[in-house]
Amino acid sequence: MRTWWNQIKFSWHRSVGLFWLLIIAQQWISYTEPIWLNQTTASVWAALLTITVIEIFIPVKVQFRLIMEAVAIIYIVYRIISNDGIYVPDPWATTLLDKLQDISVYMVPYIWFALGASALLLLSSWWVSSKKRILWFIGMNIVALAALDSFTSIVLWQEVAWTVFAGMGWLVSQHLRSFQLHYPRGWVHLLEYPSKIVMNIVIVFSLVILIGVNMPDVRPTLTDPYTAWQEWNGIGKSSGKSTTGTTNSNTGSSSSVNNTSSGYSLNDDNLGGGFNFDYTPVMTVVSDLRVYMRGETRRVYSGSGWSDKDRLKRGPIEEVETGKSLEQSVASKVTTRTLKQTVKVLNNNEFPVLFGAYSVTSVDSLNGEAAEGLFWRDRDSELLWDLDGKKLDYPSTFVLTSEVPVIPVQELTAKTYEELYKSNDLEESFLQLPDDFPQRVKDLAEEITAQGKTPYEKTALLQQYLQQTFPYTNKPDIARVSSEDFVDGFLFELKEGYCDYYSTALVTMARSLNIPARWVKGYAPGEQPELPMNLAQQVGAANNNYTITNADAHSWAEVYFGEYGWIPVEATPGFNAPLLTKNEQIPETDPEDQDETAEPTPAPVTNAQADQGFHVGLWVILAAVVILLSWSIFKVWHIRFKLRFFVQQMRMGRPLTPDQKVVAETERWVRYLHRKGMMKEEHETLREAVVRWSQERPAVANHLSSLLTMFEQAKYSPDVIEDKDWQSVYTEALRLRRTIRSKK
Repeated sequence: MRTWWNQIKFSWHRSVGLFWLLIIAQQWISYTEPIWLNQTTASVWAALLTITVIEIFIPVKVQFRLIMEAVAIIYIVYRIISNDGIYVPDPWATTLLDKLQDISVYMVPYIWFALGASALLLLSSWWVSSKKRILWFIGMNIVALAALDSFTSIVLWQEVAWTVFAGMGWLVSQHLRSFQLHYPRGWVHLLEYPSKIVMNIVIVFSLVILIGVNMPDVRPTLTDPYTAWQEWNGIGKSSGKSTTGTTNSNTGSSSSVNNTSSGYSLNDDNLGGGFNFDYTPVMTVVSDLRVYMRGETRRVYSGSGWSDKDRLKRGPIEEVETGKSLEQSVASKVTTRTLKQTVKVLNNNEFPVLFGAYSVTSVDSLNGEAAEGLFWRDRDSELLWDLDGKKLDYPSTFVLTSEVPVIPVQELTAKTYEELYKSNDLEESFLQLPDDFPQRVKDLAEEITAQGKTPYEKTALLQQYLQQTFPYTNKPDIARVSSEDFVDGFLFELKEGYCDYYSTALVTMARSLNIPARWVKGYAPGEQPELPMNLAQQVGAANNNYTITNADAHSWAEVYFGEYGWIPVEATPGFNAPLLTKNEQIPETDPEDQDETAEPTPAPVTNAQADQGFHVGLWVILAAVVILLSWSIFKVWHIRFKLRFFVQQMRMGRPLTPDQKVVAETERWVRYLHRKGMMKEEHETLREAVVRWSQERPAVANHLSSLLTMFEQAKYSPDVIEDKDWQSVYTEALRLRRTIRSKK
């Protein structure tokens, strides 16, 4: 056992290097996870872990370790493909050779990925053995990840951060190894204080983490060459080629996942698949309310998506002019609040619609002036652009006026089917479902809403079920889906997804309950930049600027409630449609107070929100804060004696001599006695006062005598006073204080 432990200690530097390599390998696995099959990812990760454990804890000859590792990898891959049902034993394979041949067929290509990754890990651990090679290796990995982050739609900043972290740790361990080789005696002495080594490393890492976290988030002033080249060639514009959390035009095969990113798409025929978040800014909005930016409406569900994509045939339209009121289907039971929005489109983006709050009542200006090219579809509340194909440039800025409904929640909750829909002249298309719409989806909708009596209550129950049951992911595993219906596959097979899944499920399930609903896509409200501190403190200063990115592309449902009109309903976990609601139990306020009572509140039918919980990154930051705070307290305590004379040193402009420190300490304990009622008269010397105090309080006579002796020695004696002497004064003064307190 001792020999085994000594061998492990002897190769500690390589073991630590393998640990840092494993962290870097995990970043590449994170990058390839959407590309590889789940079984491939699991095989590679398990193989790397196993290789690392064997290399660290089984210090045998290299050839024996390699054999053990190869056997372990083969067994790992076999277990994974067996547990996942990929390998099913052939009943006709009776001999051992036949069984091995049968297994080997199913192990391809998983075994090659696992063996290849393991070989790369081992070769890297053997080759990267010096400071220069570590720097080169880390630099190449950072460059490669940064290039993929810049030139693809995949966001890899977290992977780069972890690689930098591993590189720092690797350099520290390499430095310690170099110290061990060049100064073996110093290394032995250093090992006697391992806590000091660890704490210094931890403190440096904590400082780096906190500095990195608190660096301002500044967007690049210059466009990178690749993006500039794309825009110059007309590739960089958002023309519907990119897919989105709202729509995915390329789904249907898992391979498309890696070529898609979030953004506003023109094709909603085939929903599903996965995408990568793209945080490129799309527009800025100046608005007094935080609202969803509504784009287009869909009515016809085909089973795989929304098939009414022809903008001309979706319904009646009319050409409109800037500054003119748009025709509205007024909801008679709902009051509204007027909202003006100023939208600035970024990066030469072009869209088939103008985005605005529900519902737009007028377009006040386009690029600061009156312009043509606008069309309005009242039934769907769509503000279409360039419908007649004149190839007009999309406006870079536009100003809209909308009427935002204030929903009477309590009143609406009590309204029955008959009261809401008895005089309903709404088109039947808002209840449309395919002829082959799965019965089990309808049954599930009935089961979920069995406790609800009114359309509003049933809608709330559907929303609550979708938000609480299925986790959000932008990369759902569509390999699990066999159903031909998009909603059926989501509810019963996939059981995870993003906004398209939730919104489409809510619309179709509501329709199955004879509640009219429609599917809407646009953008979530975006983020507000922080105001400067001096501006935020000004009276009346308000932050009404929102930045919307491609990652904010979103879809949601709108449900029709008769005379109360269309109301947005958010079914996606972690999202919340900001609506204005009216509380009927509060007396009406004066007009001057209406702005305060009409603040945006969470969607009235939202009964649950996804619990976001603590992120791992937050725990790391908190740990770093605790470590640095503890270190700061320790350092202050460690230099507490120096701090005692900091003020005097600042006054004199130079450090105090030991005898001056003794005098300063004497003045302190004399002031303490003064506070305790032991006064020194003006005509008395310190010796006279000490004699009198000793007679009045014999219990402290010995302490006073010692302090007096040390003072007179420093003040009048030619003997050399050292730092230890004033520290003796400090210690004796503490004893004096304890004695006085104990005699009370």
